Amino acid sequence: MKSLVMFFKLVRWPNLVFILLTQLLFEYCILRPLLLKTGIQAGVGGVAFLLVATAYILVAAAGYIINDYFDVPIDIINKPDKVFITNGMSKELALRIYVTINLLAITLGWYASIILQDNSAVLFIITCVVLLYFYSATLKKQFLIGNLLVSAISASALPVLSCMALKVDWMSPAVDGSPELIHLSWLTYLYTGFAFVISFSREMIKDLEDVEGDKQYGGRTVPIVLGISASHRIIAGALLTLIIVLVCLLSTIGLKILTLYAIALIIIPLTIILWKLFNAKEKIDYGHLSSNIKKVMLAGILSMLFYKFFML
Repeated sequence: MKSLVMFFKLVRWPNLVFILLTQLLFEYCILRPLLLKTGIQAGVGGVAFLLVATAYILVAAAGYIINDYFDVPIDIINKPDKVFITNGMSKELALRIYVTINLLAITLGWYASIILQDNSAVLFIITCVVLLYFYSATLKKQFLIGNLLVSAISASALPVLSCMALKVDWMSPAVDGSPELIHLSWLTYLYTGFAFVISFSREMIKDLEDVEGDKQYGGRTVPIVLGISASHRIIAGALLTLIIVLVCLLSTIGLKILTLYAIALIIIPLTIILWKLFNAKEKIDYGHLSSNIKKVMLAGILSMLFYKFFML
């Protein structure tokens, strides 16, 4: 029982629930209803969707394992209470679990691709597996590229569903010229962009939180290279851009309940995060900011429910 609890902590089970919730809401609140309005049968059936969603959860879990595998010395400094590999689980066992989980994820993606007669699923999954390995092994400690890479991987959970549903490589607003499909394309852009910016900001904040350990082991993260103040400005620029885009979009939608929801649970919290960011100095301050960003991310995910019940 203790080993099982440790495993779930190692793979950050709350984050895996986030991924599943994101894909479930996008699939059943946006993707399927819009396709139904066009008379197109959803390209991702129930079984295929379950395979892809499970594969994404497995890839993320494996990513956390390999990340901790390479970061044991750094984590002993940054977060000694959250070191599970070498403290209850051997590195050899962790590596075997990592390989097994990834092979299972690729198999599920391959089977989903066979069902759909489209390779999008397995290509997305293999790409994520490869990139997460190199991110954990080397790129995480490099200047900016690691932040951008892991943010893109996190945001890819939505476009993979749209690509499979429409069997296209790129979500173009001109797909078939249908208003519903154009709407789907832009919603995919919107939520993917939201996920990318939020993930990027949180990764930057985590770098600020872990700067001491990263510095001792040769890290070249943004806070180490450019300094704390410059990192604050980069995060602030990303979040401020997100706020401006959201305000502009809400002004065109005209749905008061969604506007009030977004202002109360996304825009105001982001503004508070911005204010607290420039007052953050200690490790605990950045930990609180990271937790608050996750709450905003959850609010953004749940906003998909408004499209299902009020707009579609």
